[in-house]
Amino acid sequence: MIFLRSTLFNIFFFLTTAIACVLFLPGLFIPRKHAMHIVQIFVQTVYLLERAFLKLDYEVRGLENLPEQGCYIVAAKHQSSYETFKLHILFPDPSVILKKELLRIPLWGKFLAKSDPIAIDRSSKDSAQQIIDGAKRMKDQGRPIIIFPQGTRVYSWQTAVDRPYKSGAARMQDATGLTIVPMATNTGIFWPKHSWLKWPGTVVFEFLPPIAPGHGVSDTTKQIEILLETESKKLELEALSANPKIPRPERPSA
Repeated sequence: MIFLRSTLFNIFFFLTTAIACVLFLPGLFIPRKHAMHIVQIFVQTVYLLERAFLKLDYEVRGLENLPEQGCYIVAAKHQSSYETFKLHILFPDPSVILKKELLRIPLWGKFLAKSDPIAIDRSSKDSAQQIIDGAKRMKDQGRPIIIFPQGTRVYSWQTAVDRPYKSGAARMQDATGLTIVPMATNTGIFWPKHSWLKWPGTVVFEFLPPIAPGHGVSDTTKQIEILLETESKKLELEALSANPKIPRPERPSA
């Protein structure tokens, strides 16, 4: 049943994405503010597909830790593609820090560029400065900034030793004085990285107490690491306890 549900979802997801990229082409030629309504339609459609085929839903905790308005930095655990489809639901007009290569994907990359992300050329020597310049630009626009401190998706079994935390979030804060809100999650339990199978249940996004500026880049980066690793692990164990049929993630044998 899991294989069938996952297969049906994957087929409909890829079909929906392909159709949307063609159907919404006119959105590339209208003001960005209006084009974001198209993004909302797409991510809400994906959400409906997840609920219908996968029986997969989500809940949000700790909303009181988010600033009510303006620009702030969200340092998020990144375990799955699932959370990327929720960013435009969870946040008002977010700007996501991502690798510039994604903008070169045919059609999809054009829509991604339209959302005005902070696109980083990781091969460049000034990639750190690109992040800081992007953060200053988003602060002027009053948009929340989403950064994945480990730089990429990680498996649930991977630790900070496997994928070290980078200092981008702390450096942005140091340059802008913005608040950092860590976001823990357990998405990798239900929608594992590089897996065809996706499991039913309830994903949790949890916003943790904000980190104020003034602690220094090194200390802030370490604080983000400790909070995200500890709280995400708690959410993973909670998900596995509530859904005993889901395989426990294990490090592959050498």
